[in-house]
Amino acid sequence: MNLHDFMQVPYYQLYEMNHAALSPMRAAADVTRLYFKNPLNPASHTPMGRSVAAACELFERVTRRYGKPTFGFGSTRVGGVKVPVHEEIVWQRPFCRLIHFQRALDKPRNDPKLLIVAPMSGHYATLLRGTVEAFLPTHDVYITDWIDARQVPLSDGLFDLDDYIDYVISMLHRLAGDTHVMAVCQPAVPVLAAVSVMEADGDPYAPNTMTLMGGPIDTRENPTAVNDLAMTNGIDWFKRNVIMQVPFPLPGVMREVYPGFLQLSGFMSMNLDRHLIAHNDFFNHLVTGDGDSAEKHREFYDEYMAVMDLTAEFYLQTVETVFIDHALPKGEMMHRERPVEPAAIRNTALLTVEGEKDDISGIGQTRAAHRLCSNIPDEKRAHYMQEGVGHYGVFNGSRFRSEIAPRIADFIRSNRSPANAPVQAPGRAAVSAASSAGAGAGAGAGAAAAKPAAAPAPKHAAKPAARLQAVPAGLAAITLAAPDGEPDDLKRISGIGPKLAAALNGAGIYHMRQIAALSAAQLAELDEKLSLRGRAIRDDWVAQAKALG
Repeated sequence: MNLHDFMQVPYYQLYEMNHAALSPMRAAADVTRLYFKNPLNPASHTPMGRSVAAACELFERVTRRYGKPTFGFGSTRVGGVKVPVHEEIVWQRPFCRLIHFQRALDKPRNDPKLLIVAPMSGHYATLLRGTVEAFLPTHDVYITDWIDARQVPLSDGLFDLDDYIDYVISMLHRLAGDTHVMAVCQPAVPVLAAVSVMEADGDPYAPNTMTLMGGPIDTRENPTAVNDLAMTNGIDWFKRNVIMQVPFPLPGVMREVYPGFLQLSGFMSMNLDRHLIAHNDFFNHLVTGDGDSAEKHREFYDEYMAVMDLTAEFYLQTVETVFIDHALPKGEMMHRERPVEPAAIRNTALLTVEGEKDDISGIGQTRAAHRLCSNIPDEKRAHYMQEGVGHYGVFNGSRFRSEIAPRIADFIRSNRSPANAPVQAPGRAAVSAASSAGAGAGAGAGAAAAKPAAAPAPKHAAKPAARLQAVPAGLAAITLAAPDGEPDDLKRISGIGPKLAAALNGAGIYHMRQIAALSAAQLAELDEKLSLRGRAIRDDWVAQAKALG
């Protein structure tokens, strides 16, 4: 193959060839890592051995293809009681599934139905794991699970922005009314369009409330680097440079897509220095044995690096409609040859949420929805801007759990259908959210706060305490109230850092022999108690403790 022929090989195929070529090296690196992490290997306890193991793990992680993560909700707490959670597919089309997180409740609860529309912008719906987790105890939660376009055969047809809007409408019909919809980032536009179409048609299944979070409703407001890229290059540049065909032997072979690996490159290039520092820190954490920090890095990048392909027609139509033409705020957006008119929305309550430091959807872009939805009564609208958070902090993290989620919950309960109207006094979060509204929404938010709302949910800080108080009987058989003499240095076990060692001591585990004696059932209980997410089994703490004890 000469240079000219080589340059004719499509870039997607080159990516696949490169990934395949690196497979033997990844396997060798993984074997070497295991060799130098084996506690029976004397070198594993030396700085050199730990450095080799760390380098091998780092190489394997930066060259692997990350699969679709799982939500992994085994249970949640409802009213302080732990209940199992099961995922159920309740609606399905070629490009999306609707997942219902079914809670195994002893008694039926009149909790609001919440449809969370996850972004179709590269990452999987599991990126909103923290969002779902925050609402599971008090809401009947559903989420859109978008399908990787390269896994959808070309025979299943195309999928564009109009189809996205139709999907949202179909899902709301499946949920059959008394539903609340939440759009996180990218779906803010199609969800607003879907609700506009439903209200214009007098659809009885239009949602009671619509929460738009960090979405690009009007990207002319405080444009970010993402917005500037679209405006600077134009739609033809995107067609020429980022659209590729899925290669054989993937199920979606020949389908034109915007590949996930290109999207990931774009995500990372926006903050490349941060990612380089994070990986350097990860290497150092592995060498020093800081298992807690290393595991946080793994958890974040296992999610962040898992990306999916988007259909070319959906991606290009979204770029042109939202970021180049600004069709929605200009009143020019069409859905299947009919105008999208947000002013038709009169019954669905509107809450918008923004982050002060959002570098993807700038301040004011989401709030613009209030200007467009001019006929929503003042008492049924509110806006909230969370200080000190960026784009991902709008729907995940400590500020989301403590500040944003309670406000959304109170807004939802304040705007339920009459048959489900709450009778309790309004919660403080609703009043706070209402006071944050402005520019025509402020007075309405105040009125919304005056409506009855459910009593505030228990503080999130109380959850871990309640969980720690429930000591499993099986685990109690090996735990100690105090160390038996001098406690062992549990940090000698690979994967246990200072924080985790302290947590184990707090749970009554001070000695290697205690860990070495853990049964499978006790390991599972310890995993649940300390939220280890399988770390003890993955790093084989029991075998390490036996070798070190």
